[in-house]
Amino acid sequence: MFCFFWILLSFHQSPYLHPITTKKHIMQARSFSLAIALLCSLLSQAQNQSIRLNQIGFYPQGPKIAVIAQASGPNVFSILDAAKGDTVYRGTLGSPRKNSLSGKNTQIADFSGLQKTGKYQLALADGTRSYPFEIKPLVHRAVAIGALRGFYFQRMSTALPTSFAGSWARATGHPDTKVLVHASAASSQRPVGFEISSPGGWYDAGDYNKYIVNSGITTATLLSLYEDFPQYCRNFNTNIPESNNQVPDLLDEVLWNLRWMLTMQDPNDGGVYHKLTNPSFDPMDLMPHQATKPRYVVQKTTAAALNLAAVAAQAARVLRPFQQQLPGLADSCLLVARKAWDWAVQNPKVLYEQNELNKSFDPDIVTGAYGDRNVEDERVWAATELYLSTQEAQYLSPIQFNNDLSVPTWNQVAALAAYSLLRLKKQSAGAATPLRERAIAQILKLSDQLVADLDSRPYHTVMGKTARDFVWGSSAVAANQAIVLLQAYRLNKKGEYLQGALHNLDYVLGRNATGYSFVTGFGSKYPLHIHHRLSEADGVVEPVPGLLSGGPNPGKQDKCPGYLSDAPDECFVDDACSYASNEIAINWNAPLVYLAVAVEALAQQKALKKKR
Repeated sequence: MFCFFWILLSFHQSPYLHPITTKKHIMQARSFSLAIALLCSLLSQAQNQSIRLNQIGFYPQGPKIAVIAQASGPNVFSILDAAKGDTVYRGTLGSPRKNSLSGKNTQIADFSGLQKTGKYQLALADGTRSYPFEIKPLVHRAVAIGALRGFYFQRMSTALPTSFAGSWARATGHPDTKVLVHASAASSQRPVGFEISSPGGWYDAGDYNKYIVNSGITTATLLSLYEDFPQYCRNFNTNIPESNNQVPDLLDEVLWNLRWMLTMQDPNDGGVYHKLTNPSFDPMDLMPHQATKPRYVVQKTTAAALNLAAVAAQAARVLRPFQQQLPGLADSCLLVARKAWDWAVQNPKVLYEQNELNKSFDPDIVTGAYGDRNVEDERVWAATELYLSTQEAQYLSPIQFNNDLSVPTWNQVAALAAYSLLRLKKQSAGAATPLRERAIAQILKLSDQLVADLDSRPYHTVMGKTARDFVWGSSAVAANQAIVLLQAYRLNKKGEYLQGALHNLDYVLGRNATGYSFVTGFGSKYPLHIHHRLSEADGVVEPVPGLLSGGPNPGKQDKCPGYLSDAPDECFVDDACSYASNEIAINWNAPLVYLAVAVEALAQQKALKKKR
């Protein structure tokens, strides 16, 4: 009872209930409570670190898998009622699976046969118990809402009131109504120091800047979610200021960034500025309203123009039914897309090379470069979106799938073009039929590669097949792999694809080699010290919720001490200094939103059933 009292008292000091509580105060209180909790853990042998599972829960008829790392004792497990302690299910652990990345063995606990709703824990023979989890319909709805609300917390140029932001309310910062044209972006109509207004948008990551290239894949992923699951998204309320305005909340959030993106086009020639940024990153302890360095738009680039062309063309298609609520916006988007495309045709390879620019132009810019040496995939993507929105033959010839598709990232977006082609109905594809068939073949080929040998993998996830999965933003690799599989599932309803996507959601929410749920605020063990200026500077102990931490990255580019391991799937540290493994980014959150919303939509359609 002593242990229970102290843990309850200390670990439920929620910043939702105590908005003025500071990190210093809570951390002092928790230092003692952590010691008590550790003692209690040792006394009760409830060391759940060896049990890795989705810390949120499972669908009643869906697969339910936990992974036991470093198992000892008899190969049996039980599922217990979390409140009563009664055993409701018994099972046998699978044979050991060797993890080639770490050399460690794991065992699988499969309790898919348990379908009764409730709150449970998994228990091993030695008394070890898992974090609590639930079995219930729509079990990931809160995650889906939280992940989309993560974008609300990243909004710029606006105050976030307590009524919508809770403990993370903040003053207006970065109005961006007087942004300077950098010397690298100067033209006769807009010379050096010319002021433009470019408000809105989302903070890109843990910093306070805005980047067109990264906004491209982010905004497109959210628009694609609406295209793929429109009925679900129309009723997906997330409690943002625009809720109940006759536009779906998902699109309201997209509009906050889309409208900023449109301001980044120079109306004189159609070119698009690569980014809007400070010359250098702000200190970690400044809130937005305290960060007042001059802001610049920097060089127009082909990558930026093609990203805006693609997103604006897709937006024109998606927003067309909302002309009454958003008069003229779809037409404006299409006009912007055409002008950006025409600029890119005239300037086919203007690349962003930050170090070279700094040799010629002042002030030096040392924020995120998002440089891309090859823009052919952006060209294919932009042409595809323009063709689909205009049906004009001029946009067909640039669409070439010359190489196998890969899981999309900000600098490799050909898969986004393929996704859009899949949305064409076979009977109405017309001249695009060969392209659609090529896209289908490529998506299915990639999906088959992703799910191959799934049943022998140490964490029974698509994610982690090779060490190459663990890069900067590896959590988003898992989410984007799942989107590939969901696209394949929408083609042929093959259960293996849907199951693979769901297993990767399990990975993100705790069934991984670190034992973390990588989504802040969700699960029993999630990162508390993300590399995120808003979370570091706000005086609230809990990080901003609904944000996806980057996850294991053996590159360790930040040189931050304290990494858990050198093994690729364990190379993570929950420390704000670790921008290589523990930063957040909008292009990582977008696929999380897509994945969580998609599985919820499919669960409503009763598509999620256990594998037989």
